[in-house]
Amino acid sequence: MNSNKETPERRRERMRQEELKRNPTGNMVDAANRAQSGGLIDLVNSLGWKGTGILIIVIILGYLIVSFFF
Repeated sequence: MNSNKETPERRRERMRQEELKRNPTGNMVDAANRAQSGGLIDLVNSLGWKGTGILIIVIILGYLIVSFFF
């Protein structure tokens, strides 16, 4: 396998790191916003595809239960 090929995930992370280096003030604002509300991309990356699927199912089931009772 060619070592020069880069997965889309690694490419996105590399581009994000480069942007953080070029724009430190924007990074500070992003960090403050992320601290208040959390970052969806960080949540999805930490859960993986199985955890994300389970989270989506739980949200849908929660919505159906709430809509049924109210």
